[in-house]
Amino acid sequence: MKALLCESYGPPANLQLRDVPDPVPGPKEVLLEVHACSVNFPDTLIIEGKYQVRPPLPFAPGSDVAGRVVATGEAVRRLKVGDEVVAFTRVGGFAEQLAVPETSCFPKPPQMSAPVAASFLMAYGTSYHALKDRAQLRAGETLLVLGASGGVGLAAVELGKTMGATVIAAASTAEKRALCTQHGADHTIDYLNEDLKQRTKELTNGRGADVVFDPVGDRFTEPAFRATARGGRHLILGFAAGDIPKLPLNLPLLKESSVVGVFWGNFVKNEPRRNQQNVVELLGLFNEGKIRPHIHATYPLARGIEALEELAGRRVMGKVVVVMNDAA
Repeated sequence: MKALLCESYGPPANLQLRDVPDPVPGPKEVLLEVHACSVNFPDTLIIEGKYQVRPPLPFAPGSDVAGRVVATGEAVRRLKVGDEVVAFTRVGGFAEQLAVPETSCFPKPPQMSAPVAASFLMAYGTSYHALKDRAQLRAGETLLVLGASGGVGLAAVELGKTMGATVIAAASTAEKRALCTQHGADHTIDYLNEDLKQRTKELTNGRGADVVFDPVGDRFTEPAFRATARGGRHLILGFAAGDIPKLPLNLPLLKESSVVGVFWGNFVKNEPRRNQQNVVELLGLFNEGKIRPHIHATYPLARGIEALEELAGRRVMGKVVVVMNDAA
């Protein structure tokens, strides 16, 4: 099979398309014929050795896949050959085949295309865990989403609306903000050219946001935290803008607001049953037409480097997806 491999840490251009042996599933694993794998921001970090997890070299990036079961391990009970699934894995998705634990797989709804299915688990799983489990977002509250046109950001916009919140989407261009509006945002902020704190306060009649969804970091975190309401919850999901910010700790003291970490990968590992329930609920929302991943573009595996570069260059709205063998 072919796989796009990281053989040494560095930028996407360092990746190599190689012929490698087909994987063999373990007793509790299934072997997937991969149809599509979405590109996520952690993929751009993991190939440079900058992510919390450093898999041994060589490895294929890619964690969010859709495919068909072609073989099963001897202890697999729930899935069978021919089943179409969506699955989450730490790495390995940029390949034609992938062995994953049966517990990491979920049935793919028939109406989901492979690119949409591959765009689902990580973006919506992360955002739902953040808003439901970590922030405990309630109907009637105000949610401020930074990086709102990205994969997890746009998912947070949609989920915030389904949970009954007023959603303020912060994004850098008019085109990105228009997309956020199409996906349910009540208000938008140009956070490159508008004062994030002041504009949030204006949109909330001086009260501030109850929950801030922050996958961006850098210079945007502090003004966003200053824009929280008393008792607000500021969710830290990542640092897509670059630097890890330092927050003056007198701010949470004075505002009686919380800084809340969100690491979906650890949630999946440590609380698999709760994650499985979340995924069931998310698939239900998809089937009801309440959430829908936005596909920015698809690329064949041979052009997977371009897909990574698009995301790293912050030119993607929603999700960009790598597809294999025209199966999508």
